[in-house]
Amino acid sequence: MPKLFSRSSTPRRPGRVSARVRILGWLLLLTVLTLLFVGVLVRTILLENVDTDTNAALTQETEEFGEFARTGIDPATGRKFDNVAELFEVYLSRQVPDEDEILLGVDNARSEFPFYKAEARPPYAVQDDAGLLAGVNASASSWGNTGTPAGEMRWAKVPVTSTNGSSGHLLIGYFTQPARDEVASIMTTAAWAALLALLLIAGVGWVVAGQILAPVRTVRKAAAEISAHDLTQRIPVQRRDDIGELAETFNSMLDRLDDAFATQRQFLDDAGHELRTPITIVQGHLDVMGDDPADRDETLRLVTDELARMTRMVDDLLLLAKARRPDFVRPGPVALADLTSDIYRKVEQLGNRSWSVDSTSTDIVRVDAQRVTQALVQLAHNAVRHTRDGDRIELGSAVDDHVVTFWVADTGSGVSPADAEKIWERFSRGSGYTGEGAGLGLAIVKAIAEAHGGRAILMDKQGAGSTFGIELPR
Repeated sequence: MPKLFSRSSTPRRPGRVSARVRILGWLLLLTVLTLLFVGVLVRTILLENVDTDTNAALTQETEEFGEFARTGIDPATGRKFDNVAELFEVYLSRQVPDEDEILLGVDNARSEFPFYKAEARPPYAVQDDAGLLAGVNASASSWGNTGTPAGEMRWAKVPVTSTNGSSGHLLIGYFTQPARDEVASIMTTAAWAALLALLLIAGVGWVVAGQILAPVRTVRKAAAEISAHDLTQRIPVQRRDDIGELAETFNSMLDRLDDAFATQRQFLDDAGHELRTPITIVQGHLDVMGDDPADRDETLRLVTDELARMTRMVDDLLLLAKARRPDFVRPGPVALADLTSDIYRKVEQLGNRSWSVDSTSTDIVRVDAQRVTQALVQLAHNAVRHTRDGDRIELGSAVDDHVVTFWVADTGSGVSPADAEKIWERFSRGSGYTGEGAGLGLAIVKAIAEAHGGRAILMDKQGAGSTFGIELPR
């Protein structure tokens, strides 16, 4: 018999990427894309915050100085400032600029030293860069950006005029590059952390993917080792997830295959064993057949009878082999009373007996009417073989909430306790049976009942007849 599976039937193609590697690859790709997206989003938000905070600081500083200039009173003396130089000096002496901030007061009347600064060590000494200041001072705008060796400086100018007519403006500058460098430092740290997380995810993902796919590898190895001669291996199911269901499904498939091969082997064994005798009889009679016409006619009659018996036996064996197939029975809605009546009309011609219908029901049940008829006809044949002319044989059917029951009762000699179990097996005959049957009739009845999900039953009263039947799920 050819092997169902073999190692060579599922060769591993060169260069094929395993499911474990593919799962890990997709996981890492998704993680990298997610980290990149989050990194870009966070960087953008942080840089926008730098711009927002710088603009807010400039606005706050301009409002504070504008309010101070409008008041025009020295908080220490309570008198008004005489000129903008004095105003700048007092205001700047009271300020504590931020780390990246500069404050410069420009007095238009003092060209020789026009600037007052409040930040002792700014990122860049703007007050010493005459060209940069000239460009900012000459700008007609109150806000702007300008480049410096220390990076971009965002600035704002607030004009002011004193009571004596002197004028000038306060220059407020913020260097944004330090804040941007801090964002870059944060993103660098986050990138290293993301790399470490990626390595950790890769390691954990490799281990977890291996554990998840372990039953799949077991299934593959089992499939490669199983043959038609050894279907006993099963995969231990220790999980309650999709992989566990896969293992259970594979085990169920092996159960069905094992059952199919067992049925096949049993069919071959039964056929080989039971057909050997009629073949021997046929061959023996043909070997000794003479030229006498009467002898030839008798031999042909015996041979034809044996061949007919062999045909019936093969048909019964084939039926039993098909009984394991899922499509052996095809249940459908059936009126129980009509089905019982039809079976009665078919079996009452089997022998000269007192036939009757014991009871039935008007319910609608779901069974395979043809298979049920086949089983009841077999039971009726069996009852005829074990009764005499004029004996009573009753058919009946009943139904309750869960079970549909069909039966055939006779008034024959009954079944001995020793035969009650074995008579349902193939080629088994009761101890008192002397007929010519192959002993497959009750086995067929049992197979039909079990194919419905039910069972065959025997209610025997030895010496007072027997009742054979089947119980099927409603």
